[in-house]
Amino acid sequence: MSITAPSASDSRDRFDVPKTPPSAVVDIGSNSIRLVVYESSDRAPLPVFNEKLLCGLGRDLDATGKLSEEGVEQALHALPRFIDIARSMGVSRIDMLATAAVREASNGRDFVDRARARCAHDIEILSGEEEARLSGLGVLSGTPEAEGVMGDLGGGSVELVELSGGETGAQATLPLGPLRLDTKLVQKPTKAKDLIDQRLAGVDWLSRVRGKSFYVVGGAWRSFARLHMTHVGYPLHIIHHYAMRADRAAEFSDFVSKLSPGTLQKVHGVSKRRIDTLPYAAMLLNRVIATLQPKEIVFSAHGLREGCLFDRLSPEQRRQDPLFSACRHVVHHERALAVGGHDLFRWLTPLFPDESPEGERLRHAACLLSDVARWEHPDYRAEHALMRVMRLPVVGIDHPGRAFVGMAVASRHSQPDTESEIFRIVRRLLSEEAIEHARAIGLATRLAYTVSGGITALLDRFTLSSDAETVRLEVPADQDHLVGEVVERRFGVLAKALNRKPMVVRSSL
Repeated sequence: MSITAPSASDSRDRFDVPKTPPSAVVDIGSNSIRLVVYESSDRAPLPVFNEKLLCGLGRDLDATGKLSEEGVEQALHALPRFIDIARSMGVSRIDMLATAAVREASNGRDFVDRARARCAHDIEILSGEEEARLSGLGVLSGTPEAEGVMGDLGGGSVELVELSGGETGAQATLPLGPLRLDTKLVQKPTKAKDLIDQRLAGVDWLSRVRGKSFYVVGGAWRSFARLHMTHVGYPLHIIHHYAMRADRAAEFSDFVSKLSPGTLQKVHGVSKRRIDTLPYAAMLLNRVIATLQPKEIVFSAHGLREGCLFDRLSPEQRRQDPLFSACRHVVHHERALAVGGHDLFRWLTPLFPDESPEGERLRHAACLLSDVARWEHPDYRAEHALMRVMRLPVVGIDHPGRAFVGMAVASRHSQPDTESEIFRIVRRLLSEEAIEHARAIGLATRLAYTVSGGITALLDRFTLSSDAETVRLEVPADQDHLVGEVVERRFGVLAKALNRKPMVVRSSL
């Protein structure tokens, strides 16, 4: 999938960001049902309400062939409330999706009929193929460059989907969810591993994707990621795009698979609701790694629900960069008369002629987010900007990228406190060279705001240019009064950061 950045002439990041109505997805899974309401239904929908109920519809499904009676009653009680909440929030469309347990249970359609009657809303029972496809699209919505295999572990099944070129490919649904397996079998590691290996061996297309990345989705596997973060003292507790080397993931998953529930209860950060299923989830991940031999494991916060929204977008919308779209959502409510992020990006581009495509992309994101700390106290703007950008609920960016963009946005205001906890995180994620480059972008942004007052029409009256030795600020004669001591001083600081000499060029009338 090719990702499209907005054109420089696109100034919609100021006030008129197209506003689509809120959208909601109710995911009726084997272990939980969840309502997520999104602020919009466009390329970068941000969740504004998220509620989950663990009702275990698929508990003992293989033994009984039916949904859990207790789980059914819990779900029937919760679903009408979910619908009422979504409607009260002005949601224009609610997708109710039922997955593995409901489609395979003998009483699954009866449950759906009762739920439809109570909610006065349709429920779609997804086939295994459709569930896998939507989960794959969810990963692509948040990680467009994904190449390899997605695995989505639910309570009743695990979906495997090939990802390549921005599209989903071959797929398989395997009945390997923790609620589907006999507890006694799971407690016998050798037999459980043999069963898992046998199921994986039956998916013939996995052999052609060996060595590529494995993208991980699902609550139990996210709990595994959190446990690893705690284990290694990882500084940024954001699941999306948390990456592990395959050999380290294999070693740690083998370790976790052998932990008892009693041991896990004592571990900080492990959800009590995941204690019983986490060892099995780790075992399954270990066997998938052994089969795929991936180069890395990448965790995704996007899955089935985001895939459902992504599936409704036009081809043009899908090609939009999710990072840019999310940045625009974050800032468009806050901007006053600030210079447009795309205009700022274009104005600064002559300073960075040797940027890589990814470097250019991160600089573009920093420009879009450049004004997020406008309303903070001046003494705290840099630290607030750095912390906020690094913790934004956006996708399409890895953790070093977050630190880089955050450092660039913070440096628009001042040098962040190097002794602060958030700056120590930056130092763990970025080299000194990357930190200095991000700082140069921030200093260039500060110059732009200083010279223009944050008004695009004024900024366009000035021009930046550079060569190997100098940085030039070209000033029209009738604008000379706008370039005073502060502008010249900040221009000099920028030039020093770029290891060049400053030159203000004033044109004559």
